[in-house]
Amino acid sequence: MRYIEGQSRDQVLVFPEVIDDYVSKDNPVRFIDVFINMLDMIKLGFTHSLTSKTGRKPYNPKDMLKLYIYGYMNHIRSSRKLEMETHRNIEIIWLLKKLQPDFKTISDFRKDNSRALKKVFRQFVMLCKGWELYGNELVAIDGSKFKANNHNSRCYTMKKIKKILKEINEKIEFYLRELDESDESEESNNADIKLESAKLQEKIDQLKERQEKYKQYERKLQESGEKQISLTDPDSRMMRVKGGGKDVCYNVQTAIDSKHKLISDFDVTNEGNDLNQLSNMSNKAKEALGVEELEVVADKGYFKKEEIKKCVDDNIICYVPQPRKSHNRKKGLFTDKDFVYDNEQDRYICPAGEILYPTTYRKERDENIYTTRKCLTCSLRNKCTKDKHGRHIYRWINEQIIEEMAVRVQENPDKIRARACLVEHPFGTIKQPMNQGYFLTRGFEGVRAELSLTMLVYNIKRVLNILNVEKLMQSMAMMINDKISSPIYSIVMNLSRILHQIIRKILIIGAYSFTKTKIPNYG
Repeated sequence: MRYIEGQSRDQVLVFPEVIDDYVSKDNPVRFIDVFINMLDMIKLGFTHSLTSKTGRKPYNPKDMLKLYIYGYMNHIRSSRKLEMETHRNIEIIWLLKKLQPDFKTISDFRKDNSRALKKVFRQFVMLCKGWELYGNELVAIDGSKFKANNHNSRCYTMKKIKKILKEINEKIEFYLRELDESDESEESNNADIKLESAKLQEKIDQLKERQEKYKQYERKLQESGEKQISLTDPDSRMMRVKGGGKDVCYNVQTAIDSKHKLISDFDVTNEGNDLNQLSNMSNKAKEALGVEELEVVADKGYFKKEEIKKCVDDNIICYVPQPRKSHNRKKGLFTDKDFVYDNEQDRYICPAGEILYPTTYRKERDENIYTTRKCLTCSLRNKCTKDKHGRHIYRWINEQIIEEMAVRVQENPDKIRARACLVEHPFGTIKQPMNQGYFLTRGFEGVRAELSLTMLVYNIKRVLNILNVEKLMQSMAMMINDKISSPIYSIVMNLSRILHQIIRKILIIGAYSFTKTKIPNYG
């Protein structure tokens, strides 16, 4: 049979003399190495960035960060798997210079440096701004549910707890009735009946233990004021996900720049909706991009009047479509849109031509109520309202802000259409090709640390697609040279590398000659 044959396992091979030859010049790990070496770990606040003169030496946080970034770029997030890769992966061996930290050290680094990892993400955003990869004009905001490290069965609501307690009570009552019947039986002294009674009592005791456990959960919910309690990851919450189902998740928020779909900033919350996130994410994006004014586009899930008002106060121009919540149109009745507002005289004109004036102010909602007495005799009343007191129009005190935004949305449909293209790309990439739509860590601190690495790696991969590794390395080299401010720095470094290789070859030849020399026996 004729096949392509491999080499014999006994064949002597000549491998490259230095490990640097195993990594090509356009390998992304070279960019990771240069980027992390540029960082000031003390300023970023990494643990062990300052070392003491006594005690055991720690690993350099730069090496640990390089390991994690490489792992997240190559679908390796587990600390145990990263430990395995340090023994067999030639790129990691090159990157860490043969260091082999254990999984506990690797895991602790991510756990202890949540805030520092977020600062690294921001440092890379600053680099990208220097390369003019951010447009700094339009940002799209969206949220997506990421699965938490908490099984659905270990998340309880008050309704679920009450249902379980009810089932336990019913079982206890059933077993108690059976126990009473066996005690009243004429053959109660029978050994089999006594054994059965003992089993029933054991089941009742077990049920009472479960009952007390769920009562504790009930008390915790009442004391905290929360609607849910998660046992494995206390910060996670049950949320609705795509497809109509529910999962224990975190709500991940991102702000995406429109130029190259790069993430400008991100956040994570355990709220099931996006209503309270617009001003928070808009200001984060504005601060990250370092601009005085910013345009922000989001979907209907972010529409909340108070949030839009905050954005306007912070010089942020919003494009958020208003959801239609009125059911009057389906009933064949006039909606609020059929009433024309007169801004100069602060009044509404109804479809019948009558005028509605503000008669009541609701302080809790900061809104005026507009009414007219002529509703009672109006010929169009049946098409307007079924309320026996007539039609009421509710107007928020800052409603003009919402009306101005509605005009912007109508005049700029291209920005609303572009939103989906901008926000779906990062989430789709992170959840599918990168397979990072779930968290391995628990609690807000751990989740934020993991998310910082995920978002940083997404931006790095995106930049590597926009600019190749060689261009990035040249740009980084220029930045390093500017930082060092030495015209002969690169020449010295090249000479140093050449000298190092010459010395190494001399040592290898010398060691080989020494092993071939016969050592005389003076014994």
